[in-house]
Order: sequence, then C-alpha cells, then structure tokens
Amino acid sequence: MLSAINLIFGNRKKISFGTSVRKREIPRHRKYRAVTGNVRSTAYSQMTTETFKVTIHMVSSLDGIIAKKDNSISWFETSDNYEKGVTEQNAEEFLKTIDCYVMGSRTYEHALELSKSYGWVYGDVPTIVLTHRKLPIDRQNIETYSGDLNKLVDERLKPNYKNIWVVGGAMLAKDFIHLKLADEIRQSIIPIILGDGTPFFDQIGQEHALHLKDVIAYKNGIVELCYEIRK
Repeated sequence: MLSAINLIFGNRKKISFGTSVRKREIPRHRKYRAVTGNVRSTAYSQMTTETFKVTIHMVSSLDGIIAKKDNSISWFETSDNYEKGVTEQNAEEFLKTIDCYVMGSRTYEHALELSKSYGWVYGDVPTIVLTHRKLPIDRQNIETYSGDLNKLVDERLKPNYKNIWVVGGAMLAKDFIHLKLADEIRQSIIPIILGDGTPFFDQIGQEHALHLKDVIAYKNGIVELCYEIRK
C-alpha cells in the first residue's frame, strides 16, 4: 500500500487514533533521483501554492489494486514505452513542496521493511504514522499519532504545514474522504491488471463529485490523474 512517491520520484537503488504528537526538529529534505519520468512544469506550479491542502496519493493497477496479497512490489516496474510521455526534470523541486506525509501503521511497516533493501523512500520529510500500537521509530522526522483525525488536521497539520500527502493505506484514505478532510486525489496508474489484492476504493459507501485538475502521462506508460474533491 505504498504511495507512488517512491516509484515516480524515488531512487531505484532504494526502491485511527490518540491525542497528541511530539514535535521534533526536522532535518533538510533528502535528495532523490527521478527514475520514471518527472512532473510537468504546470503540475509543479500547482504544488507551490500557499493554500493548505491535503492530497491522497496512491499507486494502483488499472483495475484499482494498490497492494498484492504478498505485498510484493515487482509490479511497480514497467517496460512499457509511451512516446508522447513526459520526461521533464522537476522531481527534486516537486518533492520539496511536500511538507508532511501521513500514513497508516501497515503502510509504515511495509515501508520500513522495504527500507532494509531500498532505504527510507520518504527521506527527511516529516512523517506522521497513525496507530494505536507501539511501533519501532528510528528516525527523528517520524512521529506517531492516535487520536481524532479532525484534531490532527486542525491542531497539528494546519498550523505547521501547507502541503500534506496521505500515502496509505486504503482505510485511512477512506477516512479522510468521509470526514471531508482531503482536498484532492492523485492516483498513479501502472499499465498492469493485477486481478486480486487490496482495492484503492473498497466499499467507500458515499458518492463524491470530483473535478479533474490534471492528467500526466509518463514515458513508461504510467498515467497520473489528479482530481479535486468537491465539497
């Protein structure tokens, strides 16, 4: 249930809830090397806004699966080639616009396991993990939270950050949508049909009108859809 951030902007070599979060000093962002084609100048300019925004970002197959049952990520790799795809070099600047990542405990544990082989793909960006459990935390920029999501957004995120990315999993994304806390959805679709696994939107239970803000097609066949959630 990892976000596409590590796929589109990461280095291939390193390929809900309580009351409060302890604030720590955050180091500078780690630099990344783009490996699958980077975001257009128009998309980058949209991310530099000073308005507070919560983005749900997920990578999925064409049939909407975000994780295989064995949590393998080999399907992230694609040999497809789309000649009209984007190849501009704005990845590092794009990443600098992300102020904070928010994720569920299972997404964190999956990323932590993958970090043994590929490194921590979210770099030095402040990261908040929503959990009721005691998790191993060995980086200064990672914090845990177990409380009300509205309070998290209003009391912790809004006063400190402008551009928040919720990067998994599906249940957390659904909670943000249900509570009308998410402003947009960015879904990166890999050219593959998995047929089985964890769906991005599973029985979300509500109708939500969307506005298409942008579509980005990459050289490797990945398509990123960006929708504003109408409120």
